[in-house]
Amino acid sequence: MVEDKGKQVVVDIESVEDWLSHAQSLVPLALDKSRDVKGFPGRWKMIISKLEQIPSRLSDLSSHPCFSKNALCKEQLQAVSKTLKEVIELADLCVSEKYGGKLRMQSDLDALCAKLDLNLRDCGLLIKTGVLGEATLPISVPGSSTEPEAATHSNTKELLARLQIGHLEAKHRALDTLVEVMKEDEKTVLSVLGRSNISALVQLLTATSPRIREKTVTVICSLAESGSCENWLVSEGVLPPLIRLVESGSAVGKEKATISLQRLSMSEETARAIVGHGGVRPLIEICRTGDSVSQAAAACTLKNISSVPEVRQNLAEEGIVKVMINLLDCGILLGSKEYAAECLQNLTASNENLKRAVISEGGIRSLLAYLDGPLPQESAVGALRNLVSLVTIEMLISYAFLPRLVHVLKSGSPGAQQAAASAICRVSTSTEVKKLIGEAGCIPLLIKLLEAKSNSVREVSAQALSSLVSLSQNCREVKRDDKSVPNLVQLLDPSPQNTAKKYAVSCLASLSSSKKCKKLMISYGAIGYLKKLTEMDIPGSKKLLERLERGKLRSLFTRK
Repeated sequence: MVEDKGKQVVVDIESVEDWLSHAQSLVPLALDKSRDVKGFPGRWKMIISKLEQIPSRLSDLSSHPCFSKNALCKEQLQAVSKTLKEVIELADLCVSEKYGGKLRMQSDLDALCAKLDLNLRDCGLLIKTGVLGEATLPISVPGSSTEPEAATHSNTKELLARLQIGHLEAKHRALDTLVEVMKEDEKTVLSVLGRSNISALVQLLTATSPRIREKTVTVICSLAESGSCENWLVSEGVLPPLIRLVESGSAVGKEKATISLQRLSMSEETARAIVGHGGVRPLIEICRTGDSVSQAAAACTLKNISSVPEVRQNLAEEGIVKVMINLLDCGILLGSKEYAAECLQNLTASNENLKRAVISEGGIRSLLAYLDGPLPQESAVGALRNLVSLVTIEMLISYAFLPRLVHVLKSGSPGAQQAAASAICRVSTSTEVKKLIGEAGCIPLLIKLLEAKSNSVREVSAQALSSLVSLSQNCREVKRDDKSVPNLVQLLDPSPQNTAKKYAVSCLASLSSSKKCKKLMISYGAIGYLKKLTEMDIPGSKKLLERLERGKLRSLFTRK
């Protein structure tokens, strides 16, 4: 060592071999001194048993091929030497009985035991982590011919190992560096990350220091969002500490923990586990009281969880219905509202009790109000589709349901348009409702949707029309629309991918009472399609084919 006035260490000039020799020479002295102590026999017996393990650990460490090239080895030997000196000092105090008090000495000996445990554990971990497999290079080596990428990988691997080795403050420093490294080069960290590193990070989530927990969850959030190590995170037990941070962490801790759960909950198995670990209640609380980012992340997490049918009742028991409806009305970010709508769509997919709960909490009014935006999304319309069969038409009319459906059919996303057409199918159960739907202006929009790129949109639009045309005034409106017959004939395509053909046949059968429509059907090639559909036993195709062929025959005789 080179020292400045005997106080501050400036440079450590001793080699790793020197430190090994120093530590090895201290072990027998520490053992002899410990065996001379008469007081505190239980504690000194434990200390002696740990001291006896040190030589083999030092031997394992020194026999590694990269022992002399790795900075961590030298630091570990320095830590062991420091602990051994403390053993000698405390043994001398106990032998001479010159200590400040029995309780204080007991506390000092307990702390010494913990340090010896840490030294033994860290020596083993140094080899297990694999960090000694590569020579650790300094961050900047003037004139070095080593590949920069290899040096970066080696430094990153050492940094990750430091999360597992040493006392808490050393881990804190390593964590600070890791946060900065991940900001600059997350890809390199991910490329060398191992399961043991994940385990070390998860353990740091429960550190007593709030600052360490906050920085750790920041790293874990980045790892979760990367999508490369979700399984490791979950299997190493990340969920319980994340949920505790959502419940009682700092503002940053809550936000990062919630975002982590958002990503992890995309797995159905993990979504179930979050429920099992009691994560629903704190997530619901974040939806009630959190800031904008945390609220959106919590809503998305709950939406992901709600996609698992068997946990929906658990969610309902924690009050999720009311919270999601409130988010739909008052969510800070548009994303929060969308997640709330998706969650309500999931909750109302099959469970009748949950459907009634959403209705009784005023969910229909909130969902309809959410549709007033410029681009209505599928989720809200899908939730309404799930609910309409349990609500009277009078209530729907009082909530301006039909004008909202028209808005969705005109301006909604393809998924929203499909859900709107599906909702029409579900409410078209009476002549009165069919009349109201026709008068609201839905029919031309459904005819236009027969041209949609999506087969499922075309199918449900044809299905809605096939129900509506059973009312004569709706049928007349369809006949008047120039696009109705050509669009429906196109849906007679016999290919397996076209699932709208049976509804197209039904619609065209209703229109075939019109000579004009029959001529149009024939001119657009309906007979050729219907012959194939008849062979496929599509309901109504044979009867419609016969009607068109009779009309074609009559027209031939008329021309003669």
